[in-house]
Amino acid sequence: MFKFYNPNPGEKFTGDCTIRALSILLDQDWMWTYLMVCIQGFLMFEMPSTNRVWGAYLYNLGFRRHKIPQDGFYTVRDFCFDHPYGRYLLALDGHVLTVINGDYYDTGDSGYELPLFYWRKEQ
Repeated sequence: MFKFYNPNPGEKFTGDCTIRALSILLDQDWMWTYLMVCIQGFLMFEMPSTNRVWGAYLYNLGFRRHKIPQDGFYTVRDFCFDHPYGRYLLALDGHVLTVINGDYYDTGDSGYELPLFYWRKEQ
């Protein structure tokens, strides 16, 4: 289920999880994704790392946010098992990652973390 993914051209591992997750979700390179999210932040007068900014970026591309019931035991792995098809961006407490066809892409194994909400492109 876990797939290592780090498209950061500087091979950094911290501070850019949202850009990494968006880049694979949207099939864009890291630099283009970073630029587009920064432009969204500029237009909103907010920092690009805020949930509102990257959420607006996804919303403008046709994605919608969905809540995950908080029972305290539902993990990233559980989400992957329940969503074997499709592309999703999962938001955790202070972290973001992408799920594609039941696999989660990240720089570390966050499979036992608890997702708070997810984004999915609407048809």
